[in-house]
Amino acid sequence: MAKEMLTLESFEEASEIVSKVVRDTKLVYSEYFSNQTGNKVYLKPENMQLTGAYKVRGAYYTISTLSDEDRAKGLITASAGNHAQGVAYAAKAYGAKAVIVMPTTTPLIKVNRTKGYGAEVILYGDVYDEACAKALELAEEKGYTFIHPFDDLRVATGQGSIAMEIVRELPLVDYILVPIGGGGLATGVSTLAKLLNPKIKVIGVEPEGAACLKASFEAGKVVTLDGVNTIADGTAVKTPGTKLFPYLKENLDDIITVPDSELVVCFLDMVENHKMVVENSGLLTVAALKHMKAEGKKVVSILSGGNMDVITMSSVVQNGLIARDRIFTVSVLLPDKPGMLAKVSGILAEQGGNVIKLEHNQFVSINRNAAVELRITLEAFGTDHKASIIQALEKEGYRPKVVKTNI
Repeated sequence: MAKEMLTLESFEEASEIVSKVVRDTKLVYSEYFSNQTGNKVYLKPENMQLTGAYKVRGAYYTISTLSDEDRAKGLITASAGNHAQGVAYAAKAYGAKAVIVMPTTTPLIKVNRTKGYGAEVILYGDVYDEACAKALELAEEKGYTFIHPFDDLRVATGQGSIAMEIVRELPLVDYILVPIGGGGLATGVSTLAKLLNPKIKVIGVEPEGAACLKASFEAGKVVTLDGVNTIADGTAVKTPGTKLFPYLKENLDDIITVPDSELVVCFLDMVENHKMVVENSGLLTVAALKHMKAEGKKVVSILSGGNMDVITMSSVVQNGLIARDRIFTVSVLLPDKPGMLAKVSGILAEQGGNVIKLEHNQFVSINRNAAVELRITLEAFGTDHKASIIQALEKEGYRPKVVKTNI
């Protein structure tokens, strides 16, 4: 008879088993986010795990519960990257074959690291749901043992070991913020947190462009979104787990959704203030901090992963700098006469603006003597500095116009 999952006994067993392979991700107190929000904010840095994410917990515990016969058949799963690495790592530890189906949009770093653990990787579909359908098809065809990335109570039990560690380290925690894709992590964390202390409030956080659990809560049943659109690829799921849904309904206190734009600036905050690289899905709980109504509470934000490829990182940094007015582009019209560019440059230099790019367009007007356009992309210290630069140009009569920045 299979062992009953999501009990205190099973969570304790899972915590003991996963402790053999997970790093001790102790809470990090964030003075920066505490000052920003009025709460005492702690970060649970699962981005520092060996596989770069919390997913190794559920994967390793689930595989530990399988029979030797099931492991010998070979293991298969579908994943946007983090669960893939968890299954690949655990399969290697148990000497089992692993086949991973990943969406074609999966960041290269996640694909390569999954292969690095010895797994066979198949790229299929644009989103997780399509990759999952392919994995189930292959499991049926080849006889592989399928390890679901979230809709499995064993997986959720393994993920719940995070809540065990949080409560042990911070017994008086008031709130735990947990990111939601399919709901495995949220199920494990919220269920165990309530078992340990019913007063703990657990809040799930979804990207606005993939809020499948919020839609399901509102409908009172599991629903499937028509599509997903978010930079948080690890939580780009159209349908939450059907096996998990009753536990989520019972144990989650609220769901917060955040736009992608807030994840972009949170990435900068995390890098500059905590020197940590956290992927977009892992930043959901950080972005949610300012949406909380509570004050003066002990809040833990789970940073679920840090597997971000360099190209994505570069794009996020650039867009974050633009969003924070650290980089902006201004357009001014000048007579096409010698010395005009030098005059504008002198004003910028006096204001401490650092020029990144200049575009001089002589064909903006038929009458070049009347006007040519100068577009200047600048680096500034923030919104106030940007405003002072624009005011200085206005004072000299240039009528500057802020335009979209493309760098």
